[in-house]
Amino acid sequence: MAEEAEEAKEAEEAKEAEEAGDGHGSPEAGPAERARRALVREGSYLMEPDALAQCLGTDEKGWRAFAAHWQDLAPDAYAAELGTRRLRRYGLFRLSRAGELAAQEHTGFVQPEHSNPLYVEVDRRFEPLTAAFAGEPVLAALIRMLGRVAACLDDTDAWDVRVHPFRIMAEADGAGEPTPEGRHRDGVTLVTSLLIDRENATGGRSTVYGRDGAERMTTTLERPGTLLLGDDRATLHGVSPIHPADPARPARRDVLVTTLTPH
Repeated sequence: MAEEAEEAKEAEEAKEAEEAGDGHGSPEAGPAERARRALVREGSYLMEPDALAQCLGTDEKGWRAFAAHWQDLAPDAYAAELGTRRLRRYGLFRLSRAGELAAQEHTGFVQPEHSNPLYVEVDRRFEPLTAAFAGEPVLAALIRMLGRVAACLDDTDAWDVRVHPFRIMAEADGAGEPTPEGRHRDGVTLVTSLLIDRENATGGRSTVYGRDGAERMTTTLERPGTLLLGDDRATLHGVSPIHPADPARPARRDVLVTTLTPH
């Protein structure tokens, strides 16, 4: 029995290594390991859609089902006060070191001091994720993958995972502001932005800065499934406004922002 248990443990460790893409038994590291190395070395990493799909084990059908949840977001009254048309929801999860994932009680969203300058210590109340969204297999796979990546930044038995689906909208007479607060930190360990879709939109350029203000990376998330990861303790980030490519039609940019902090 002990021998069988040891074999089962080795098989599970091999599976976790393969899922994390840590390069065991392979001459080239997988996507998650490349992300870890880049975060430690440079503070940020851009994961392309094919690499993310490999990490999540999803296909086009699964992605379409996941993206459909962006049709059921709620208005962001706080952004509206600043003139920004934004839809969103909010969810909180607990992720254990072993990969156990559990939804937490829905509460207000408060960002700590020395982070978002617009809303420091403000208790903002957003609509929760729908039950269908919270139960999405793609979301669970993403959170677990991010937990494995974030392990390079902090050693913790559990992560608090905050999930923010956004839809930013713009029309000819008004730009859409993905980050109305400008260059900022979120006050977390790992911050990530996943492009879900964009339509008729120009702009939306993401820039990661060092703590000294120097640009470290600048990119426009164009292809759905592109994931930008950042060590929020070592960097700041911001996104330029979006505008309609065709001024006769509205523009939109759908993203999922997911953050991890030690519990």
